[in-house]
Amino acid sequence: MLNYTLTGFADEISPDLNVQMDVLDSLDIHHIEMRGVDGRNLCDYSLEEAKTIKKRLDERGFSLSAVGSPLGKIKITDPFEPHFEKFCHACDLAELFETPLIRIFSFYIPEGQDPALYRDEVLRRMSAMVEEARRRGITLLHENEKHIYGDIPERCLDLVKNFYGDNFKVTFDPANFVQCQVQVYPHAYELLAPYIAYIHVKDAYLSDGHVTVAGRGDGGVKEVLTRLSEAGFSGYLSLEPHLTNFVGFSDLEADATSQVKEDAGMGAKLFAAAAHELRSILKTL
Repeated sequence: MLNYTLTGFADEISPDLNVQMDVLDSLDIHHIEMRGVDGRNLCDYSLEEAKTIKKRLDERGFSLSAVGSPLGKIKITDPFEPHFEKFCHACDLAELFETPLIRIFSFYIPEGQDPALYRDEVLRRMSAMVEEARRRGITLLHENEKHIYGDIPERCLDLVKNFYGDNFKVTFDPANFVQCQVQVYPHAYELLAPYIAYIHVKDAYLSDGHVTVAGRGDGGVKEVLTRLSEAGFSGYLSLEPHLTNFVGFSDLEADATSQVKEDAGMGAKLFAAAAHELRSILKTL
């Protein structure tokens, strides 16, 4: 059985936190993987500024599923020390928002170069971050992302073999694997299944990498969710639609966006469509 909580990147609805919460309320979603809020990345807010955001969330009954940080989205050749300071600030934010989870990445590899050349430096940086997370009681969720060290399942596996435990787990993003020309199911899923703690619900087409709603692309989203259900997965399913006005949206619009206000912007409608399609898949499990 799939024991899940829906969450998502609400900045894809609107930059405005009030609008984000209004739309999520209408969709019966009360968690946010917070990345952008009121036009700024959460990690760019001071702790004092963030306290105001926390108060607004509390007043509306919202919680963070994770800090959707950009940590690890720098070149592996960039200086690490200033980035580590930002990482420590993200840990402070996670403590403030009462979430033990922070989304991270494993550093961009210079274009055209063999990632193996930079493995030792990736592991050195990751080790420092995991050790700080251990000290703080925080879990780092590594997301597979194009062009970073852990962009394909084999290198994600390398990371988890070195760091997996209470403070380092896997965020599984089907669309990102598709965009790396990786077979998501069964290959990527079977390789990483024991380490998956968090799911980004996003799909894409192998032909051109174009993102679409869950179940319409080549990301094997239904198969992955089915296997997770069979394994008794318990955790967050995080909507990260990354949608434009995709082919087929007009067919969905009437049903998918009926819960949002009639004058809602396109971001709200596309997010609602993504939620609708995910719930349609979940009903079949």
